[in-house]
Amino acid sequence: MNPLPMVFSTLRADRRLNLTLVMLVMIATALGVAIISQERALKQASARAVDKFDLIVAARGSITDVTLKSLFLRPGSVELLSADVVRQVLAEKRVAFAAPLAFGDSVDGDPVVGTTRDLVLHLASGRIPEGRGFETWEEAVVGHASPLKVGDTFRTSHGHGPDETIGGLVHANTFTVVGRLSAQGSPWDRAVIIPVEQIWKLHNLPTGHPPGAETALGPPFDDAYLAGVPAMVVKPENLAGAYGLRNLFRTEKSTAFFPAEVLVGLYQVLGDIRVMMTALAGGTQALVIAAVITCVVVLLRVHRRRFAVLRALGAPRTYVFACIWLYVVTIVVSGAAAGLVIGLAGSHLAGVYIGAQTGIALTPSIGVHEVSLALLMVVVGCVFALVPALALYRDRLDRVLQVIS
Repeated sequence: MNPLPMVFSTLRADRRLNLTLVMLVMIATALGVAIISQERALKQASARAVDKFDLIVAARGSITDVTLKSLFLRPGSVELLSADVVRQVLAEKRVAFAAPLAFGDSVDGDPVVGTTRDLVLHLASGRIPEGRGFETWEEAVVGHASPLKVGDTFRTSHGHGPDETIGGLVHANTFTVVGRLSAQGSPWDRAVIIPVEQIWKLHNLPTGHPPGAETALGPPFDDAYLAGVPAMVVKPENLAGAYGLRNLFRTEKSTAFFPAEVLVGLYQVLGDIRVMMTALAGGTQALVIAAVITCVVVLLRVHRRRFAVLRALGAPRTYVFACIWLYVVTIVVSGAAAGLVIGLAGSHLAGVYIGAQTGIALTPSIGVHEVSLALLMVVVGCVFALVPALALYRDRLDRVLQVIS
C-alpha cells in the first residue's frame, strides 16, 4: 500500500498548523545557515581586502588600530612613523616600492588618501581600467564605488567625514579626477587618492621635495623634507625579503607586520562568536524539533480515528507507521530546505548592511557546512519522527476497535 496519499491528506487536513511547523523548522535552520555563511563570507572578504598590502610599517602601537586606519580606512588616530624611519624604508634595497599613506581629509564623507603612483598602479594590478594615474599635485584617482567621475573636480574638507570636519574647513585647492580603479572589495572602493605631497602641503608639512619643486611627484624624495606618516605600504622583492624587512623594522621606533597577522587574531574572535552562536542555533533547533514532535503527537490524537479505521479495514501496522513517519519527515525536510534558502537570503541582506557600514564587499554562499547543518536537522527530525510513529504502531487491534466504536 502506498502511504503517500494518506500523508498528503493529513498535511491538507491541518494545513495552517502544518505550515506553522514548517516555518518553525525553517527559521531554526535559517539561523544556523546565516551565521555560518556570514562568518565565512566575512573571512573571505577581509582576506581579499588586504591581499594587495604585503607589509605594513608603522610606529610602535596597536597593529589592529593601524590596520583599521590604513587598510580599512576607519576614522581614528595613530602615532606617526618618524621621518627617520620613513627615510630608512625608502632607502631599503630589498623593497620593490614603499608608499607612504597620509590621511586627514575627506570628500563628501569619503576618505582622502595621500600616497604615490606606485601604490595606485599596484592596486590596479599594473593597469588602471578607466583613465590614468595622477601626474600632477592637482589630480586624483578614485575608487570603483566613488560617486566622482573621471573629469569631475572637487575640493577636500579637513576631517574624516561630514560629522568630523573641523569647523567646516574646506581647502582651497581644486582637484581633477583623472582615473578610476577596478573594484577592490574593500573600503578603498570609496577612497579618493591624491599625491601624498599634496596632503603634506595642505597640512603645512614638508612635501618631500625642496621648496619650489611643485612639479616633482613621488620618489625619489629629498630626505631633508620628509614628514612623518601614519603607515607605509611596502612591497618586498620576494618572500625572503618580506620576512627580513619585517624583522628589520621591528624596533623601538617602529613595527612591521603582515596584515594577515592581524586577521588571524580577528578570525579567532569571530571563531569564538561563531561557536557560541552555532551552539545557540543548535539548541534552538533541538527545541524546535521537540516542539514539532509534541504538536504532531497532539495532532495525531485528533486523527487517531482515521488510522483506527484503516487498521480495522486490514491495513498493516507498518503502513500506519510509514504514514506517520513520512508525515513528520515531510514537515522537517520542507522546513530545512526552505531554511537553506532563507538563511542564504538573510546572509546576503546582512552582507549588504555590513558592506554599507564598512565598505567590505561580502559574497555569502551555501557551502558544505551549511548543507551539513540542514542535513543534521533532517536526520534529527527523522529520528524524532519515530516517536509518534511507534506510538500508533504499537496500538493493539482491540484498542483500535474501541476507538472506532
